[in-house]
Amino acid sequence: MRNKSGRPRKSALHEADAGNKNGVCTQPKLNAMQKATRNEAAASNASEDRLSKLPNDLLLNILERVDTLDAIRTSVLSKRMLKLPTMLSQFFLSISSIKYDHDKMPQINRAVAHVTDSILGTRNPEITIRNLKIRFILMDRDSLTIGRSVAHAMSTQKVEAAEFEIITEKAYRNCTPADLRQNAKLFNNFVGACPDAFAGLRRLWLRNMRFGEQDIPNILSTCKLLESLRLIHCDSGIHSVLQVEHAQLIELEVDLGKFERVELICLPKLQRVSYNNWCSSEHPVYFGLVPQLSRLSLTKVGVSSDKILELSQLLADVHSISDLHMDFQSEKVLINHLNHICPFSIYDGYIYVAILT
Repeated sequence: MRNKSGRPRKSALHEADAGNKNGVCTQPKLNAMQKATRNEAAASNASEDRLSKLPNDLLLNILERVDTLDAIRTSVLSKRMLKLPTMLSQFFLSISSIKYDHDKMPQINRAVAHVTDSILGTRNPEITIRNLKIRFILMDRDSLTIGRSVAHAMSTQKVEAAEFEIITEKAYRNCTPADLRQNAKLFNNFVGACPDAFAGLRRLWLRNMRFGEQDIPNILSTCKLLESLRLIHCDSGIHSVLQVEHAQLIELEVDLGKFERVELICLPKLQRVSYNNWCSSEHPVYFGLVPQLSRLSLTKVGVSSDKILELSQLLADVHSISDLHMDFQSEKVLINHLNHICPFSIYDGYIYVAILT
């Protein structure tokens, strides 16, 4: 109420003052939507303020510790960060960065291919790419997009290390022999279409492929800089033999293939070999020229055999091994005169071991 002079009556002022003292809010109340909007704006402003205070080198260090797709999503939080993805020196692009849905695999793979092409085509060429890792599904169009983008980056920019981790549309348990051969054919076509990309690779990881006899040697001859090769459920047929020769290869890992034997013919820089679950009762590995081999891991489970694996024969010409790991749950092993190997260890739930002097 107001008096004739237009000023609030004292009683009204006293009532308002009393209301404040009693904790009663006289301000208009905000509804739930208004509160949410205000809180979101405050949080956004606070976040943007914190990010804007960080130097570029620190922001890049943070972004390079996460998947590149996550880094791109993060960069939209601040206008200052929008250009940072083009300044990254490490890239990890993977289908696993997107919520997995088997029915949407083509769309997911296409997104990885598109982002790879977009980033490598727009980044600052004066910044060296220290590490480029791409995990994708072997699909014709997407694979070609990725391969050509990487090849172009290698020819126009400095790329210190590049890696392909290639998976197939079907898991191994769902693959028929025909599927395995088709996967290998698709991969061979990919290599043939993008030889420059493979020529610069340092690491290659393949799954679920059944190659022809000369396919893997041809792949290795194309991948001239390759330092690490991992094959999972890959072979050239049941009881086939894998012969490996390469000037730069440092690490070889074979898991769950049908190779009867892996022959290490001439690998002057090879240091680490792992062979898990071979299918033959014979010696699983042949050692040729491997002067730097220092670590050997052999694992076999599930199939019992009367054949004794004689390590003294297996390792007779290898004197550089300093770390030998074996895990046999179904094989007999004979160890004698292995004093040049130290240390070595055997882990097993059911094994016969004889040490002869």
